Amino acid sequence: MAIAKIVITIIYIIAALAIIAVVLMQEGKSAGLGSIGGASSSSGSSYWDKNKKHSLEGKFERWTKLTAALFVILALVLMVL
Repeated sequence: MAIAKIVITIIYIIAALAIIAVVLMQEGKSAGLGSIGGASSSSGSSYWDKNKKHSLEGKFERWTKLTAALFVILALVLMVL
């Protein structure tokens, strides 16, 4: 059981570093406070918004979600162990 805990801890640390790296590689959302009242210039139906998931930025968002889910699951597993 001790070996499994060490292996899961190592994977947990790698997942934490992966989240940090992927988030730092993403572009910032520059909408700011202007998007609160709907004053944004884009209506959400542009070509970029429709095909964002195929871009590098879309892949970064997908990897952020996957690594965050892995991070949370491993945290729960380590808590139980």
